[in-house]
Amino acid sequence: MANLFDDIPKELSEEVFQYLLTTEFLRIERIVSKGHSSPKSGWYDQSENEWVMVLSGFGVLEFEDGRKITLNPGDYINIKAHEKHKVIATAPEEVTVWLAIFY
Repeated sequence: MANLFDDIPKELSEEVFQYLLTTEFLRIERIVSKGHSSPKSGWYDQSENEWVMVLSGFGVLEFEDGRKITLNPGDYINIKAHEKHKVIATAPEEVTVWLAIFY
């Protein structure tokens, strides 16, 4: 048994990406952020669909078409493969825990 809120580092100078489960067709990942954002240049352009949920903190996503979406605890979104996006903000004063499922 495990808990998504266990073993969160006290120091988060960089985002933490942790695979929780990986199969041939599915990957479940925990992402831990604290004031992090995507690199200024470029977009995520993934070959997989991504279902992502914020469990604590918040995250702001921006899409190539200009949409900006804020995800708060309990909010989730499905991002289609090759739908270009990036994280433009996460909570600076608290830990943001994301659960991402790639399929």
